[in-house]
Amino acid sequence: MKKLILKNIRHAITFNDREEVFENVDILIEGPKITSIATCLEVPAETEIIDCTGLVALPGFVNTHHHLYQTLFRGIKEVQEKPLFPWLIGLYEFWKNITPDAVYYGGLVGFSELLRTGCTLTSDHHYVFPKNQPDTLIDEQIRAAQEIGIRFTATRGSMSLGRDHGGLPPMSVVQAESKILENSDRLISKYHDTNDFSMTRIALAPCSPFSVTKELMLETKNLARKRGVMLHTHLAETIDEERFCIEKYGRRPFELMEELEWLGPDVWYAHGIHFSDSEIDRLNGTGIAHCPSSNMKLNSGICRTSEILKKGGHISIAVDGSASNDGSNMWEEVRRAYLLNHLKYGADGLNAYEILKIATRGGADVLGRPDTGRLDVGKAADIILFDLNKVEYAGCHDPLVSLVCLGNSSFTKMTIVNGKLVSKDGNLISMNADEIGKTAHKIAKNIVSNERLHKG
Repeated sequence: MKKLILKNIRHAITFNDREEVFENVDILIEGPKITSIATCLEVPAETEIIDCTGLVALPGFVNTHHHLYQTLFRGIKEVQEKPLFPWLIGLYEFWKNITPDAVYYGGLVGFSELLRTGCTLTSDHHYVFPKNQPDTLIDEQIRAAQEIGIRFTATRGSMSLGRDHGGLPPMSVVQAESKILENSDRLISKYHDTNDFSMTRIALAPCSPFSVTKELMLETKNLARKRGVMLHTHLAETIDEERFCIEKYGRRPFELMEELEWLGPDVWYAHGIHFSDSEIDRLNGTGIAHCPSSNMKLNSGICRTSEILKKGGHISIAVDGSASNDGSNMWEEVRRAYLLNHLKYGADGLNAYEILKIATRGGADVLGRPDTGRLDVGKAADIILFDLNKVEYAGCHDPLVSLVCLGNSSFTKMTIVNGKLVSKDGNLISMNADEIGKTAHKIAKNIVSNERLHKG
């Protein structure tokens, strides 16, 4: 079993059950887990030593909502300065042309950005399955995650309610519900690993109330609970969505989820902006993926993060799709979550420690992963290290504030996943990010230019 020791860490912020913050400590890693945190640890035989003098250590960030394929569709001029529904309608015309290669390289681009900016565990919500493509697009994402070395919760998304039947997406990307459920079951059987420190898990994720039927939501819930996997969907993101649900179902989005029994600790929603006070009281352990940049760009609103936390709710931070955020920069998303919270709540806003806790332990808890998201003996060796000795941090007297409010770079000094160094000084260890980018951009350019040419 490989052993690794991180020596002379200046500050280690653990977010463990004891809320410990250490100074001048070492962390011993054996295989995938942390086995000791103490001052001046003796170095066991055949142990790799990494000098962390002057560095700050945190558990890795956890990204709870993404659309990795969207990394290939950033800056599409046709959809800029539009709110969610028109934005989606415009982008579906490009997304309907995705291929397995596009999904694979889109995943590598997103994973590259996430790892280098401190994310060690990410989920993804993939729900676009064009009719002329194989039903193995999630398999391509998982392959990319395994090759690059990131811990991954892949969600089998779905859309079954197309425009011809009152939904938002074009018919070319909706699927028969029997096919969706069959493929969902296949993915669980093939990839879902419930063991501690597992690198791959599966969740089931109908896209949204305006792109799936109630019947699919119910059948997906039944399958997920039968197979012991989590559930995910977009919810309460915009007023348009609220209007749609009231007109079609006679209920607000959250009320619809209550009717369908889509509540509890095995469920998490993306966005959760437009909840009433009583709905926040009734979340019943359901997790929320707060997506600051996406919500700002699409003018969707501001998640009621502080109220949800005060009521005992579970909040996490997410980058969302790179067409609505335009990046997969997890560290920057943490900063924006802090700033947006203070814009809404002022002096009563969450402090730097609380924001970092949401971004790490909070995300792990939302994804049902108590084995990671904290620095503690027996937990996963998912660790990020920061160098606060640079000029942009000079004059700041609190490392927590430095991490959240300062800096002009978003690359970690080191990112460690499952006990393995995967990124250092902004460079991937297992793959070449520049080569990934070149190939991905070529694929993206072909898809977009061909669609524009087709439209004339």
